[in-house]
Amino acid sequence: MLQKTTDIDPVETAEWRDAFANVVQLHGPERARFLLDQLVALAHQQHIEWSPELVTPYVNTIAVQSQQPYPGDLAIEEKLASLMRWNALAMVARANSAYGELGGHIASYASAADLFEVGYNHFFHARDTQHQGDLVFFQPHSAPGVYARAYLEGRLTEADLSHYRQELKAPREGARGLSSYPHPWLMPDFWQFPTGSMGLGPISAIYHARFMRYLTHRGLLNCEGRKVWGVFGDGEMDEPESMSALTLASRERLDNLVWVVNCNLQRLDGPVRGNGRIIDELEKLFRGAGWNVIKLIWGSDWDGLFARDIDNALVKAFANTVDGQMQTFAAKDGRFNRETFFGQNPALAQLAQGLTDEQIDRLKRGGHDLVKIHAAYAAAAAHKGQPTVILAHTKKGYGMGQAGQGKMTTHSQKKLDESALLAFRNRFNLPLSDEQATQLAFFKPDAESPEMQYLHAKRKALGGYLPQRHTDCGSLSVPALDSYANFALNADGKDMSTTMAFVRLLGQLLKDPVLGPRVVPIVADEARTFGMANLFKQVGIYSSVGQQYEPEDIGSVLSYREAMDGQILEEGISEAGAIASWTAAATSYSVHGLAMLPFYIYYSMFGFQRVGDAIWAAADQRARGFLLGATSGRTTLGGEGLQHQDGSSHLIAATIPNCKAYDPAFAGEMAVIIDHGMRDMLIDQQDVFYYVTLMNENYAQPDLPPNVQDQLLKGGYLFAAPPTTLGPRAPQVSLLGSGAILREVIKAAGMLAEQGIAAEVFSITSWSELARDGLRAEQSAMAHGSQYAPFVHTLLSKHTGPVIAATDYVRAVPESIRAYLPQNRRYVTLGTDGFGRSDTRQELRSFFQVDAASIVKAAMYALGKTTPSA
Repeated sequence: MLQKTTDIDPVETAEWRDAFANVVQLHGPERARFLLDQLVALAHQQHIEWSPELVTPYVNTIAVQSQQPYPGDLAIEEKLASLMRWNALAMVARANSAYGELGGHIASYASAADLFEVGYNHFFHARDTQHQGDLVFFQPHSAPGVYARAYLEGRLTEADLSHYRQELKAPREGARGLSSYPHPWLMPDFWQFPTGSMGLGPISAIYHARFMRYLTHRGLLNCEGRKVWGVFGDGEMDEPESMSALTLASRERLDNLVWVVNCNLQRLDGPVRGNGRIIDELEKLFRGAGWNVIKLIWGSDWDGLFARDIDNALVKAFANTVDGQMQTFAAKDGRFNRETFFGQNPALAQLAQGLTDEQIDRLKRGGHDLVKIHAAYAAAAAHKGQPTVILAHTKKGYGMGQAGQGKMTTHSQKKLDESALLAFRNRFNLPLSDEQATQLAFFKPDAESPEMQYLHAKRKALGGYLPQRHTDCGSLSVPALDSYANFALNADGKDMSTTMAFVRLLGQLLKDPVLGPRVVPIVADEARTFGMANLFKQVGIYSSVGQQYEPEDIGSVLSYREAMDGQILEEGISEAGAIASWTAAATSYSVHGLAMLPFYIYYSMFGFQRVGDAIWAAADQRARGFLLGATSGRTTLGGEGLQHQDGSSHLIAATIPNCKAYDPAFAGEMAVIIDHGMRDMLIDQQDVFYYVTLMNENYAQPDLPPNVQDQLLKGGYLFAAPPTTLGPRAPQVSLLGSGAILREVIKAAGMLAEQGIAAEVFSITSWSELARDGLRAEQSAMAHGSQYAPFVHTLLSKHTGPVIAATDYVRAVPESIRAYLPQNRRYVTLGTDGFGRSDTRQELRSFFQVDAASIVKAAMYALGKTTPSA
């Protein structure tokens, strides 16, 4: 670390300072910046190890003289914000007074209310006929405040607010239950983006902003003039996903992106950085990543203090105040702050002279000052060439006084006693009687009041109310299956992998004049691995600046081609980024009113087990698209070893209700599934997404048997009947297999036939769809006494003898259908439980006992013809 040196020539230093000040005064900041850049360049040429400090003083970035006049009625806006604070508090406290188990959060919204309100009143544009609408990601713990505003707007009723976190009870009482956090699945006309899993909102906001540029550059939808706003917490920035795509945003020059980080300095258990300063840390991080940083630290009450502070005593004091101490200042009263902060030295004490203890207590941090917030938002909205982050200094539990402001326990505060409620009322001058306050009565001004007229007028000027989720998207036609996948349906024994078949199918879809432009191929640096290099020239790789270099392989037919209108999203080695990109495309039908069809293909073990939380968020957002898990199964990617071999993705996929997961063995099966999925999502507009696993193993592809498509989509069909030469008295066994192991099952059937055992083979395309069908049948029987038989029961009811199931996944996958099989049939499952190994496919299948020999052994054992040890 470089040490600061003493000033050996103060006179010369003063001359330099005066000269620079003159430049600023005479020629302005642009000239001053130019000269500083020249000096830095000169220092580098002379090998002087120096660079500007990334952290600026602990003051506002927007100077007082740069603030524009406030374009609103401050008194009305402050009153509205106070009412929303109260209704949010009352909603959470009422729910927990009646049911102590419901939880909820008061303090986060108390700190962020003003940040929200300035956005609502002046910046957050809804979708209307003139504007496609901004995208707003709301801090999840502040959801009660969003509900409180929707109540004043007339979008929610008092009964709805009385059923916060009571989504099951509410409909029985004629109300709407309000979800804990932003959940589009639970409130499909209200919430647009799920942000409740901390860290996923920030990365999603970045990729949504980039996807808007993608749509514009490809000429599909003009997204100019639209912003992506994200209000997040400073503690949330600890999540790796929050930080992982910052350089993408700056590299892509996403000036349509504005983050507001609510720096209330506290997370759940205590300070975010007790012994440091999170605002300084974030400033350094964002500046280093290439973002425009606006610090919103102090409110207008501090302007006079800073103006009188000729010795920079305040800046020096703040430089030595860590967040843990700043939290203490927030929790204590004006007298304490006078003695402890302003009492540090005579210069500070002199600044505080003339201020009462109450005035000191009321000195606002920047995130609670509407004028300062507006100045920061306006600067962010106008900034060009970079994404912007506003670091807004607030107090957690603002206004909660001794009951919660700045307390270590503030985040978990859900109940307030009578004195605390009365103090909150008095703090914000709320028009509530003592009885109304202590009874947690909701308050809504008269419809004709100036406050309500103002609130509606502001939102009308910005296009309507937010948040609001739209579903008005026209259907998109899908070409006939045989027009693009006949090679797979009638494969005629040609050798290929299902991955190769998919890529060929994708290439055909991209050529379709209607559907083709809406297809979004997404890869995480694996396009060549999956044989997709031919698509580089066909549709190009998206780049916001085109291709400004001559690629090394320019003479190749598969050369690397980037273009502004490129169609492939090549996300680099970032599965988190790729799934965020996929989610942006998969929800375009709702976010932009434009249906897109994303295909994200990846090594299957880098999917559900790696970014499963993000996939859940996509499910919540009602995504529509395809996830392609290539090189799937634990034995297909033989040489890669333990962590590269997927044996669980289908098990995890089965837990997501709107994910339809398939494990096809053959190209024809895969084509039928893709075709059905497209019709599900683009024509019928079902809020589902498909997970389809693919293999990198080349083998002969059979023609798809006739009349099996419906059964295939339900989860399985009879692939091969037992040989008729064995006669009706031969022992019978049914063999079930999927994906990579179906060929081992087919081979085992032949080996059993040689021993006089009649084995029929079923291709199980989806274990989870079979299990869900069985569960529906069971629930229907319990609820209505219906006798609907599960499909897999019907599929296997024509024969007798044991059933043997084998997959390239853990045994829990085939075990999921056990309850729905015919009761008189023994069921034995084989799978790849345990850790993976590196070796050949055949060795691995033998090791995990899912090869043909192991399947034969299991069948013989189930028939009573051998012992387990044999």
